[in-house]
Amino acid sequence: MHRSAPRLSRILACAAVPVMLVAVGCSSDSGSGAEKNAGSSSSATASAEPTKPAVEPAKYTDLPDACTSISKKTVKDLVPEAKKKGGTAGSSSDLSVRASCSWNGLDDKGVKGSLYHWLSVGFTRFDSDETLGSGATRATEGYTKQIAKEKATEGAQKTAAAPAPGIGDEATVITYNLNQTGEDFAYATVVARTGNVVVSLTYNGTGYAGAKAPSAADILKGAQKAAKEAVGEVDATAASAAAEATPSAGDAKKGDKADEGADKDAEKSGSEATPKS
Repeated sequence: MHRSAPRLSRILACAAVPVMLVAVGCSSDSGSGAEKNAGSSSSATASAEPTKPAVEPAKYTDLPDACTSISKKTVKDLVPEAKKKGGTAGSSSDLSVRASCSWNGLDDKGVKGSLYHWLSVGFTRFDSDETLGSGATRATEGYTKQIAKEKATEGAQKTAAAPAPGIGDEATVITYNLNQTGEDFAYATVVARTGNVVVSLTYNGTGYAGAKAPSAADILKGAQKAAKEAVGEVDATAASAAAEATPSAGDAKKGDKADEGADKDAEKSGSEATPKS
């Protein structure tokens, strides 16, 4: 009886070994299958996600100097006796994003009275943004909002809006009359978009002490002329910046000659340093 107990223990131990192996094998297969299924699921999810198209880069990265965006001749023609010939710059925390300038003056005609003129120009640049869209798209939205704002000018009378062809990518001119300081002013505002920049130019005038006020037609003509110059300066500024960033052919040749000279000097220095046999 005492001999049968150890023998029985050995038999039970041997019988347990296959069971453990089977359990381990099943556990291993189960984990492997789960990992494969998880991998297939994540792969399918990744492939199902659409690739977002990159936002188009903004065309312009800077703005012109607002006070020089309109030629001196044009300023003199539109505002004959401007208080400040160079204009008064508007405040801005970042001139590469927002810039403006204005001129005003009273042209004294003696006994015939005086003519008053006011001219202003403003630039707003929109950058491309992954969330908000391209600079051009954002500028188009800004352009539409600015037109609506001009049309809603408080106190304006006989308001009218029409396309202004030949100015930027798109432009609209808004005209109206506005009574100020007891006189009727003729207004013309041109809102234009070029690429990712919106330009807003306003020109107005009136007559004092019996002087005949400028005609609405003359105000409109002057506003369109100045707006065309201002929009053109956006392109001119970009072209100037690109030219400065790209070395000219002459500079490239000078650089090549300098490199050649340096190579010759290096060769000469090397030969002098090598003792003759």
